[in-house]
Amino acid sequence: MADSLLDRICAAIALMVLSPLLLLVGLAILTEDGAPVFFRQKRIGKFGRPFEIWKFRSMRRQNGGPAITAAGDSRILKAGRYLRKYKIDELPQLWNVVKGEMRLVGPRPEVPEFVDYTLASWRNVLSVPPGITDLATLVYRNEEQLLATAKAPESLYRNQVLPAKLNLNLKYLRHRRLSKDLKLILATLWYCTFPHRLDPDRVINQFS
Repeated sequence: MADSLLDRICAAIALMVLSPLLLLVGLAILTEDGAPVFFRQKRIGKFGRPFEIWKFRSMRRQNGGPAITAAGDSRILKAGRYLRKYKIDELPQLWNVVKGEMRLVGPRPEVPEFVDYTLASWRNVLSVPPGITDLATLVYRNEEQLLATAKAPESLYRNQVLPAKLNLNLKYLRHRRLSKDLKLILATLWYCTFPHRLDPDRVINQFS
């Protein structure tokens, strides 16, 4: 409970400090494609409870389309390319942390269609609160580029990428401690600032 409260306080402070940047991003989206600025989507949280995740809208307003996004997707806004490259579109999730729906560090919450609660791996991952960042998210930071090379991106994600992410989540949770969470947050900030320096194998070794 104390850790959750600390996360909420840190998230609230971060929102205040980052408010000028958040305002600029909102204006950029409004200028290019109008309202709404934010994108909300149902995700699965702790113990399988659904909630709405917040993001800056990085794609054009339209109905339908694949559940996952690959690099080069025509739906992505010009501003959205930069938001996604530097993960700025994820910053509104600090509000999810303030609300107690997420933590700063924890398994990334998935959309309902990719969650199978009958599997032990999913039940174990969903036994903890979801987070803004985790080991799997960092290792697969360039996931969109990987999916762009596939003939069937959704199939690749469901059958290869997602199981690999679950394994990394379980591995991290088995050896999780506060010092590793802090290290993971710093690593996330580093690779968001310098995405070209990401080496997935090195990241895995750092948190082994």
